[in-house]
Amino acid sequence: MFVSVKPSVKAWRPALSGVVEVLHAHFPSHAYPSHTHDAWTVLIVDEGAVRYDLDHREHGLAQAQVSLLPPHVPHDGRSVQPDGFRKRVLYLETDRLGVDLIGAAVDQPEYADAALRHRIHQLHGVLVDGDDDLEAQSRLTLIEERLRQHLQRKVTGPPDQRDPGAARKLRDLLDANVPAGITLDEASRVVQAHPVHLVRAFSREFGMPPHRYLIGRRIDLARRYLLDGRPPAEVAVLAGFYDQSHLNRHFRKLLGVTPAAFARR
Repeated sequence: MFVSVKPSVKAWRPALSGVVEVLHAHFPSHAYPSHTHDAWTVLIVDEGAVRYDLDHREHGLAQAQVSLLPPHVPHDGRSVQPDGFRKRVLYLETDRLGVDLIGAAVDQPEYADAALRHRIHQLHGVLVDGDDDLEAQSRLTLIEERLRQHLQRKVTGPPDQRDPGAARKLRDLLDANVPAGITLDEASRVVQAHPVHLVRAFSREFGMPPHRYLIGRRIDLARRYLLDGRPPAEVAVLAGFYDQSHLNRHFRKLLGVTPAAFARR
C-alpha cells in the first residue's frame, strides 16, 4: 500500500544579526524549479542527497558536505534518492561574505569540510533554542571566516598567533556584564579587534570560547542566589538566563543536577 508522506517545513527569522532566515525541511518528493535568492545560502543535508544545477552546471551535495549558494545566481534542486531528503539552511545577508566572492562560489559551491559542517550544525542547535546570543554570534563569525577561506582558496586554518591582551580585555568585559551580557560586535568595538580575532584569542588564552565562559559566570551567580534561598525562576532572570528552562539546561549540564536539587542539598 502506498503511503503519501507530506513535506515538513519550519522557517523563522532569528534575532541573530546577519541571518535573514533559518529553514529546516524534509522533502519526500519535492523538486525545486530554477530560482534565485538575494542572500547567501548555507546548506547541509541530514538525510539523503541532493542534486542541483547552479549557473547551468550540475552539482551534488551529500551529508558530509556543505554547500554555499551565492546570491542572485539561478539554481534548482532535487533529491538523488527516491525517498527524498532532509536539509537545514542558513540564509546570510549578502554583505556578510560580499558580492566580490560570488564568482568563486559559482566555481566551487561544495566543501567536504567536517569542521565547518559541525560548526553549522552547532549554530542550528543554538538558533533552535534561541536563548544564547553571544554563542550564536561567535559560531556565526567562525563559520563566515571558514567560508571566506574556502572562497579565497586559502584554507590554511587559523593563524597560530596569541593575543593575551585582547583576550583579557574581553574577559573583563564579560565579567562586568554577567547578567546583561554583551554582543560580540559591542565587544569588538570596545577592544578594537575584529570579532574573529577576538574569539580566537580568547579561546586560545582561556581554553574555551567567550560564550561558554559567560555561561559559567552566570552559573556561579545563580548558585549564590540559590544558596540565598531565592526560587529558581527568579534566579534565572537575576543571573542573566532567558527563563528557568534555560537555566535548568545549562545548570544540569555543568553540575549534573537541577537548580532546585542543588538548592535542596
